[in-house]
Amino acid sequence: MRELVETIAKALVEHPDEVEVSEKASGRSVLIELKVAPSDMGKVIGKQGRIAKAIRSVVKAAASRDDKKVIIDIIE
Repeated sequence: MRELVETIAKALVEHPDEVEVSEKASGRSVLIELKVAPSDMGKVIGKQGRIAKAIRSVVKAAASRDDKKVIIDIIE
């Protein structure tokens, strides 16, 4: 899941070298923290959070085959 989020985020931002993704697993839950440059925050979140929702939907669909719950936090 970490690689998927990292690939999507790097495709969206202007500074892909500043994208940091960390993954913490506990049981069937996985917490993924996404950190981008402050100037790229709007590109990752999108208007009214549409892009963030889309990223979460794609990752949720990929995680469903592994029967895991994925939570994505976008950190400033």
